[in-house]
Amino acid sequence: MADQNRDGFTLQYQAVSDKREIILQVKDLTVEYVTDDEVAKAVNHVSFELRSGSTLGLVGETGAGKTTIAKAVLGVLPDVSARICGGEILFNGSDLLELSEMEMQKIRGNQISMIFQDPMTALNPTMKIGDQIKEAIMLHEKLSHAEGEKRAVDMLEMVGIPGERYSDYPHQFSGGMKQRVVIAIALACKPQLLIADEPTTALDVTIQAQVLDMMMKLKMELGTSVIMITHDLGIIAETCDYVAVIYSGEVVECGTSEDIFDYASHPYTVGLFASLPSRSGKGERLKPIKGMMPDPADLPEGCPFAERCPCPEKQCFSTKPEYLHLSDTHIVKCCKRWERQ
Repeated sequence: MADQNRDGFTLQYQAVSDKREIILQVKDLTVEYVTDDEVAKAVNHVSFELRSGSTLGLVGETGAGKTTIAKAVLGVLPDVSARICGGEILFNGSDLLELSEMEMQKIRGNQISMIFQDPMTALNPTMKIGDQIKEAIMLHEKLSHAEGEKRAVDMLEMVGIPGERYSDYPHQFSGGMKQRVVIAIALACKPQLLIADEPTTALDVTIQAQVLDMMMKLKMELGTSVIMITHDLGIIAETCDYVAVIYSGEVVECGTSEDIFDYASHPYTVGLFASLPSRSGKGERLKPIKGMMPDPADLPEGCPFAERCPCPEKQCFSTKPEYLHLSDTHIVKCCKRWERQ
């Protein structure tokens, strides 16, 4: 029988036919940001899993808690303001929350890497780009400087940058080229898990497509598992095997890509799709989700989406919803008793 968290969410929600090894399990993760004036509940009892070689998309609007989840997995939450109040993050069976900082340093950048949102600020402007890749390699692998430099050149060429540009500085690259360098750094040690936090946000549409294609090609070549964080459902459709919809620090719906795109059930997920322009809907107005997410320092008693929901019921404002299994792979967190059509 699969384990369940406090809300009854079955962690092993993926298809029984998917026999790939589970490399990451996040169980009942809760994260708060504390200031002198308030406590912001950024992540609230989040659970999901990721299998070897697959891609999981975390989708939701800005402020939903997606990046906080990623930083908790990587162990880079700010020491002063953030605190993990509960849960487990199991990577290859070991709880990352139980490891020391020195132990995490051996994993971070080596077995787990992250691509941050803005390539313009992710690189050191005073270092040659090749040396920045080489530095990531030398931190984790016992290589000579010549071997490290050769590996860095190989990584540059792998992401489509000529090796002779090893000695160039970040200001000599375009935004798309910088993002390629950031990806090269993240993949330099061939990690098992790559966390991509909105990796194409700062890029134009044409370059976005090129970068995503390159990431997926490298994923296949290296056998890397990916967590893709984005608010763009188009990117999710192109790249992800599984999807978790995040709202107000909670997973409100999850399943395979087909489950989410063909059978969206939570009112928030339905609203996300309704707010997208349709190729077949000429002249039709978009239907944005009204209102704003609740203040994480003052979450409502019931469902956090109740105030914005187009069809709330009385219980939605006073009762926390539970997870409902719509199929073996599809779960929704809602007070209503949905039946998949």
